[in-house]
Amino acid sequence: MNDAIDSRFLELHRVQARGAHRDLGRALGRWGAEACHRHLVRSDAWAQVMACRDRPEIPAMRALLHAAFPWIEEELAGLAEGLELPPDEVFLWNSRGDLWALAPDGCTTVLAPRRLSHNEDGDPGFAGACGLLEAQPAGAPDFAAFVYPGSLPGHTFAVNASGLAMTVNNIRARRAEAGMPRMALTRALLAAVSAREAVSILQAHPRMGAFHLGLGQAGQAQTWSVEFSRATVSVRLVAGAPLLHANHAIHEAQKALPQVITASSAHRQARGEALLAQDVPALAILTDTEDAAEPILRRSPADTDQENTLATADIDLSGPIARWAVYAPGATAPHHRFEGLRRL
Repeated sequence: MNDAIDSRFLELHRVQARGAHRDLGRALGRWGAEACHRHLVRSDAWAQVMACRDRPEIPAMRALLHAAFPWIEEELAGLAEGLELPPDEVFLWNSRGDLWALAPDGCTTVLAPRRLSHNEDGDPGFAGACGLLEAQPAGAPDFAAFVYPGSLPGHTFAVNASGLAMTVNNIRARRAEAGMPRMALTRALLAAVSAREAVSILQAHPRMGAFHLGLGQAGQAQTWSVEFSRATVSVRLVAGAPLLHANHAIHEAQKALPQVITASSAHRQARGEALLAQDVPALAILTDTEDAAEPILRRSPADTDQENTLATADIDLSGPIARWAVYAPGATAPHHRFEGLRRL
């Protein structure tokens, strides 16, 4: 690992929010407002997503969200209030991967029995502006999650009070029929009490975009590699040899999925699988830069997907409580440690 860490990456803000879902969203919005107005709304990614505002699928997406998860609708409303941005625009941004296959989200995950290890790759314009949210939503399990300014929690890495751990990788699915926004679905999963319940939630709703999830439960031996798309929810149990997942669909059940596989994603998948075959430890894989053009640890201003690694999470599920650590990208020592939801 490289100890020469860009100081921007060391800062993950501690964000605390509690109460009704609208209050939680409002607190997230107030926290993220400066970064969104300084960077996000000026970005090409924002412009690309806002150009989708007249897509015919959007009313159906909103209707599905309202019918199934009105509490997420409330969080989005509070988020817009806190950000001081129009609610329609905040909804579009939180549906970005459903509307635009090249939304700037990446990530790499190593799944092993009793462990999930993950690089969170995203917009380098948010370096130093992301946070670790410690949330106490009314009527739902507490959770902790990596958060981006302007976005709902639940589409990164997270652990909840039931011991459920989740990592999320982008899948760049091409245009699909209207369905539930994928970030709404993964936000809903933070209220699940088990990996099995999380999969059931995904199966119960029509889906528009696609994601890969690493799911695990404190005290359980196996972890779950889950890919969901419009067509299906596919599951691979990881009970023996570890599995690596970059940000494109690899399950046999998803082989017909129309998707964009970028050079970075393809190279990270191939390089990661080669390192796994050599029994290289997960954190060493996630900091690998041997492929100079398309490394697993992504810190170049010239990254071909315009993404950088913003944090690395290592989640140990071998005991009755999840023990997990968050590293600045490439660091040898963690910058944040948790036992369950208790910060150490």
